[in-house]
Amino acid sequence: MSNLLASVDQRTQLVGENRLELLVFKLNTRHLFAINVFKVREVLNLPKLNMLPGSHPHICGVATVRGTSIPVIDLRGAIGMRPLNRDEECNLIITEYNRTVQAFLVGQVLNIVNTSWEEIQPPPVTSGKNNYLTAITNLIREGKNEIVEIIDVEKVLAEIVDYDVSVSEEVIDDQVIHHLNGHKVLIVDDSITARNQIKDTLSPFGVEIIEANDGLQALKLLKHWADEGKNIYDEILMMFTDAEMPEMDGYKLTHEVRNDPRMKDLFIALNTSLSGNFNEAMVEKVGCNRFISKFQPDLLVDVVQERLRQIVNS
Repeated sequence: MSNLLASVDQRTQLVGENRLELLVFKLNTRHLFAINVFKVREVLNLPKLNMLPGSHPHICGVATVRGTSIPVIDLRGAIGMRPLNRDEECNLIITEYNRTVQAFLVGQVLNIVNTSWEEIQPPPVTSGKNNYLTAITNLIREGKNEIVEIIDVEKVLAEIVDYDVSVSEEVIDDQVIHHLNGHKVLIVDDSITARNQIKDTLSPFGVEIIEANDGLQALKLLKHWADEGKNIYDEILMMFTDAEMPEMDGYKLTHEVRNDPRMKDLFIALNTSLSGNFNEAMVEKVGCNRFISKFQPDLLVDVVQERLRQIVNS
């Protein structure tokens, strides 16, 4: 338990400070790629993989790690390149996303980089809508300035495991649900896949969706409304925000909103693929109203109904 509490304390020290750590690796190309260390459980040399007949083409097998079977995704193949040639430099990055554990087959794992979300930029517009990146950053390595491409893991996973946007009947509150029609919800997430998941869940109930790609874009929109004299609570019912985004993360966004008297009571749900026992500590520190681990349609609707009840009963 003491180790768990120490982990909670260590992780939450970064909350609201707009910082992150990236695990940088190669895919047997000259390009550098990365994912957030926060989602990495461990890195292993490539073990023997057992085949999984009938699985998705990008699942190259199953690894047994300390008695647990973990599906392995060929990350190079999953982002549109030829499958990875396995050699002595290959590694597995074991991750936890959306309450599931999976491993990614990669090439050489280089190092961990501590940086700021302000140094993380969206992918170039010329990369198109079908790229597999959420962001890019620059890294000085061996005296050279190199671009690091940050993988949109949520898009990769969504293409391998289809997400279900259906909502259980027992979750729907008949006394509340019809009041949702016409209300607007702000969704803040750098992954278009994640934004679409929320939109596809809430739109059938008549909810209008406003989208922002990152925390800074969302904050500018909220401040613009406030500067125009608009009541933020009339403009949107609530906001769903991801934790990890370029330029400004969800923690910093929440911190800024809570410190602006014009919007400090905005209902904010942190909707992130990060999961684990430290989440409640993170939510408490930044001042979010709710935490939701992606992707759970029932919980999305439950949270929106909770917010609407507050308004109806006030």
